[in-house]
Amino acid sequence: MITNVARHGIILNTENYPACVTFFRDLFGLPVLFDRTDDGVQLTCFEYGNGYLMVEQGGKAKSGVKSATESSFKLRFNVRDIEAALAELLAWGIEASITENAWGRTINISDPDGNRIGIRDEAGFTSQVDHR
Repeated sequence: MITNVARHGIILNTENYPACVTFFRDLFGLPVLFDRTDDGVQLTCFEYGNGYLMVEQGGKAKSGVKSATESSFKLRFNVRDIEAALAELLAWGIEASITENAWGRTINISDPDGNRIGIRDEAGFTSQVDHR
């Protein structure tokens, strides 16, 4: 087991880099840690919980939502008020609805590149956490 991990992060390569940066910064309010250009490739690094989300150029966009086979990951944002989150998405012009599951309530959307984004009710999530 690696015991000296200092930080964890996710790197998301995007084709619509400026739109994706705006999406995560302005819709989700992720604070920018830094942004820069390395060898002609732009990147923006956001605070993402106790880790980071680095949005970089170099991905492949899709109109609509990518399937799990096209993009095997899904970013998740847990919210305290899922109805308020839905209202904010609709105000941004994003088509969305709340899905009721046996394990909780979610909203499924995508970023401007079609990457899957899940919004989950925090109460439903924490009720499942094993507090050993």
